[in-house]
Amino acid sequence: MSLLANPFRNRVVNGDCTEVMRQMAPGSVDFILTDPPYLVNYHARDGQTVANDNNPDWLEPAFREMHRVLKDGSFCISFYGWNKVDLFMHAWRKAGFRIVGHLVFPKAYASSVRFLKSQHEQAYLLAKGDAALPATPLSDVIDWSYTGNRLHPTQKPVSVLRPFIDTFCQPGGVVLDPFCGSGSTLVAASAARRDYVGIELEVRHCRTAQLRLHS
Repeated sequence: MSLLANPFRNRVVNGDCTEVMRQMAPGSVDFILTDPPYLVNYHARDGQTVANDNNPDWLEPAFREMHRVLKDGSFCISFYGWNKVDLFMHAWRKAGFRIVGHLVFPKAYASSVRFLKSQHEQAYLLAKGDAALPATPLSDVIDWSYTGNRLHPTQKPVSVLRPFIDTFCQPGGVVLDPFCGSGSTLVAASAARRDYVGIELEVRHCRTAQLRLHS
């Protein structure tokens, strides 16, 4: 059976992202911006957790599918857990991605305090194939905006995500977030007049994303 180029365009799909992406044709998305589980068994102060955050089995299959559905010469930005960077690096490289940049997001507050105060987020810029340099490169240090995590225990700010879409996805392109949570990437893509595909394992977060996109 041949795959449709992108059967999930402008949809938020509830399901396992690896299985959903297997239904998408190769090279059917233009940019991936995602915030996967960090593999740190996260527990928020209010008791909320993140699905599969204690299970690395999804990591290699998911990024292998992301690489397959991404167009040649395109980019993926993935947040990650700093203390599991070895697992993420291995999965990215095994999938075929080149690591071409690192992003740091200083925060005005500490999200946790142990040996050090945790006052930044981080992500890597990954490329598939021979990707061209952007016309106007972004800084690799970008100030963070606090969302209050009202919609998701690790909710990312739309204002921080939007410049990546403007820079790395051409107008008319498709932005994929396979771990879309409450839909911040999708909201940023819609505001930038790009199409999107969101995939989310948890029903409650999938519904939140759908409501944000259609409110």
